[in-house]
Amino acid sequence: MILILHEPATQAQIEELLLTFGSYIKLAVDVERGVLAGGGELHADCEQALLAAGSRQEDVWGADWDPAGEVRFESLINIRPRQGNRGLEIRSPELRQSVERIVRRLFEGS
Repeated sequence: MILILHEPATQAQIEELLLTFGSYIKLAVDVERGVLAGGGELHADCEQALLAAGSRQEDVWGADWDPAGEVRFESLINIRPRQGNRGLEIRSPELRQSVERIVRRLFEGS
């Protein structure tokens, strides 16, 4: 199940999102709106949920989060040559910081 988070996740929501993979959650993060979608089998599933909810493609980036607090920045949806990102991993330090800030706020309350 994919959830779109605008506010910090509850423990029950985190547990629900962890059901897909058990040890981590695939995410799509809208860096302009400060929201994320998580819980899909693919980052693209989460991306589609955000696009359907009004996000713009160029603002949505893929990441993973695990309960130990690690944020990873690799996803097929991050391959965006026209936006200067030619690989799976988000290269821009500023963009990585934005993604991480949103993920931590919505999963860790920080």
